[in-house]
Amino acid sequence: MLNIVIFGAPGSGKGTQSELIIKEFGLDHISTGDVLRAELKAESELGKIANDYITKGQLVPDELIIDMLAKVLDSKKVSKGVIFDGFPRTIPQAEALKKMLNERGTDVTLMINLHVDEEELINRLLERGKRSGRSDDNIDTIKSRLEVYHSQTAPLAEYYIKEGKHHAIEGVGTIEDIFGLIKEQINATING
Repeated sequence: MLNIVIFGAPGSGKGTQSELIIKEFGLDHISTGDVLRAELKAESELGKIANDYITKGQLVPDELIIDMLAKVLDSKKVSKGVIFDGFPRTIPQAEALKKMLNERGTDVTLMINLHVDEEELINRLLERGKRSGRSDDNIDTIKSRLEVYHSQTAPLAEYYIKEGKHHAIEGVGTIEDIFGLIKEQINATING
């Protein structure tokens, strides 16, 4: 299986590039946000447990998220692979994902890290806010989200560097040019 973790700060183009990767390589998309919402809506056992945390204003524990991801992954037995969007966000989550995948005879194939400088990220997110009307795309919220990303999520790059799976991609340029670099890297990894 081709399992890809797409990584980058808010506004780096993860969503746009994920769609292109899915289409090009025939992968399934697993978004932790979508999985969590589906479990809550279905009122599954996992959803009910997650809802208890959410209603108390707490984060859903990593183990519970991993159980939900495992359930989704197990339902995709004939899959060519998966692109993980929004997960992992911390090193313990990356370790839990690796364990869960290894138990299924697979692993993360590569991690694509879309690098975009801070000023460009802020401009992109402000522009997105103007176009979409997203209330969270304002300067104060953007700066806060970027601080959280740098303190909590960015260390994941080191984890995947040590795993030999980290691939930095310059996330500035046309969507097509950036995707061309990603496609090259995926093909090199598959064929390498």
